Amino acid sequence: MPAYAVIGGQWGDEGKGKVIDYLAGQSDCVVRYAGGNNAGHTVVNERGEFQLHLVPSGICWPGVAGIIGNGVVVNPDVLLGEIAGLQRQGIDTGQLFVSDRAHVIMPYHILLDHLQEQARGSGAIGTTGQGIGPAYVDKAARDGIRVGDLLDAKHLPEQVRAAVALKNRVITGLFDGDPIDADQALARCREWAERLRPVVRPTEQMVQDLLEQGKRVILEGAQGTLLDLDHGSYPYVTSSSPSIGGAITGLGINPQSIKGVVGVFKAYSTRVGGGPMPTEMLGQAGDDLREKAREYGTTTGRARRVGWFDAVAARYSRQINGFTGMVLTRLDILDGMDDVKICVGYRADGGELNRFPANTALLERCEPVYEKLAGWHEPTASATSAAQLPANALAYVRRIEALVGCNAQIISTGPSRNETIAINPIIN
Repeated sequence: MPAYAVIGGQWGDEGKGKVIDYLAGQSDCVVRYAGGNNAGHTVVNERGEFQLHLVPSGICWPGVAGIIGNGVVVNPDVLLGEIAGLQRQGIDTGQLFVSDRAHVIMPYHILLDHLQEQARGSGAIGTTGQGIGPAYVDKAARDGIRVGDLLDAKHLPEQVRAAVALKNRVITGLFDGDPIDADQALARCREWAERLRPVVRPTEQMVQDLLEQGKRVILEGAQGTLLDLDHGSYPYVTSSSPSIGGAITGLGINPQSIKGVVGVFKAYSTRVGGGPMPTEMLGQAGDDLREKAREYGTTTGRARRVGWFDAVAARYSRQINGFTGMVLTRLDILDGMDDVKICVGYRADGGELNRFPANTALLERCEPVYEKLAGWHEPTASATSAAQLPANALAYVRRIEALVGCNAQIISTGPSRNETIAINPIIN
């Protein structure tokens, strides 16, 4: 039962879309297990460039099924728009399915997301405003509407009207906002039902069947471990579990079915939105790195904060997920630097820490302890074998491996599939 999880090891945006697209050519199915359209995965191949937010990143490979699992919250408008866009680009979406247990992002979720962020003022978390958090709140409060509910024409009107009435009390009473029209919300749900009906399935059974048949299944993570609701830098986190635990609950599979857990790391660090980032580069150096790497969010277009590689945080991610190997992306962005740095520890309150702290206020006070390594001026961009890497670039990779505690199985040297160094196979 070979399932292989591909998980972000930092604050998201590590390049998982490229990695999953590369691996999907060796698999039978790619399944997304958490998050919503707050995620953005970029895939570049011979067919063009694709910005995916809900559709699994293996969609461009003929014959590879794509499944959106029960742990995902689904905005039907976004999903249907993505499907239509892929079809216009000549991509076959006939093997794309969505779980009947996945929760629906309703219009009031998006409105509440914006109203809540405005109310937080200077303490805003920096959400994408897509309604993800409020949808997960309703899921936990047992007030949510699931994809399968959309297909129940008899029960749906009562369910939608009750939900809208409850949310309008919050929208108007707490935030002084304009109420949602229940009839309009119900009409949209009915339209979604008709258009989504052909792709709705009991996907947990589909995934279990594939695994029992010995098919190779990739478990696609969204966001990154340091944004995990339980294990990230709370409260500056997402509303789901991007780590390995989320893969199990978000798909309905058992732990024994997972053969490998691969962590994806950039060769440096980035973060979008608020929250502590010990290695953040401010000033001109940070601006230069951001522009060179075009570090702007796929979903929001916001400028990403950038910094040196944080080995303390990366090692913590490895421990949480049990990474059996890692993928290092965007090594080419560091080409041309005289020296490069790796954070090997934190200093705060007169002492040193070598573990990622749970206390966000403490993490905010942490100053990085850096180890400096010699840079390289020879290009790594588009390299396809480790022998092509400059000696100092390879030394940098080896030092990261030692500090994180697992070996690099793949090094990505550009956005396209062929700009990849495969060191050890991930899928067997």
